Parts: sequence; structure tokens; C-alpha cells
Amino acid sequence: MLLVDDGDCEVAQLDVLVATTVIEVGVDVPNATVMVVQEADRFGLAQLHQLRGRVGRGADQSYCLLVSRAKEELTETAQQRLQALVATTDGFELAEVDLDLRGGGQLLGTRQAGLSDLKFARLRADRPLLERARSAAAELVDDEGPLADAVDALFAGTDPDALA
Repeated sequence: MLLVDDGDCEVAQLDVLVATTVIEVGVDVPNATVMVVQEADRFGLAQLHQLRGRVGRGADQSYCLLVSRAKEELTETAQQRLQALVATTDGFELAEVDLDLRGGGQLLGTRQAGLSDLKFARLRADRPLLERARSAAAELVDDEGPLADAVDALFAGTDPDALA
């Protein structure tokens, strides 16, 4: 609630909150119905999804308005991010689109975006194959034989919990 002096020394009450992206966390105003995100093309998909989630928590219709530069001025990636946000409210789908747009980064490292360090697989496109490989690997864990001996030799002295 913002108190405003209208010039005649009368105090009016406005239901307006102006904030930075700190609004993304810890603010729960169920009757908030409109959010305007300025320069939306500069934010990532996850942050835009979180911001959008700040409105529409009550019973009233709500709107999240994304304001960006002109479409001709946006990068292709920025256009795809905004289009994805318009197309779905499903956070899991947005996470997958974000993975496609930004790249998977390093599987075992610190780089969180860019080309994956996987040489033969693409996490999203090859999901069915990776799930089959995981199932096959789980079946081989208890298999006795030369492969088990090689694995035992390779990981001898390694804490099993570190491999989980």
C-alpha cells in the first residue's frame, strides 16, 4: 500500500507496488492481479516464470505484461525465450526450452550453460535412449563376470556413496 499526497494535502491510497526483481522471492500478495516486467527480453526464462508467479494467486483474473524492445531489435534467443513464456505456464516445459536455448553446460564441472561436455548424447533429444541405458546399467550392477571385475578394479577403494 503506497500513500500519496495528491497536491491538495489529501492522502489517497493506491494499490501499487513498484519493485526490483527482489519481488521474485518472499513476497506473497494474493490479490495482486497485474505485473509489468520492463525489459523482459533481458531476463532468463526461470526468472520470468518466477516473476509471473507473483500474480494470480487469488481468485481474480490476473495479467503479466512483458515489455521488451521492438521485435526487430531482439536477438533470436530473446524472441524464443519470450515466445516460450507466452506458449506455456508449465515450469518443467520452460526448463527444457531453457536447456535447449542455453545448452547443458558441463555435466561434471562449473560451467552452467553452453555446449555440453557429453560427446555422443543430447540430454533432451536423446532422453529415451539415456533412460534405456540407465536401466541397462542398473541391471548390470549386480552382474558377475569380467565386466564386474574390471569395474571393481577401477573403483577399488572408492566410497560407494560417492558413486551414487
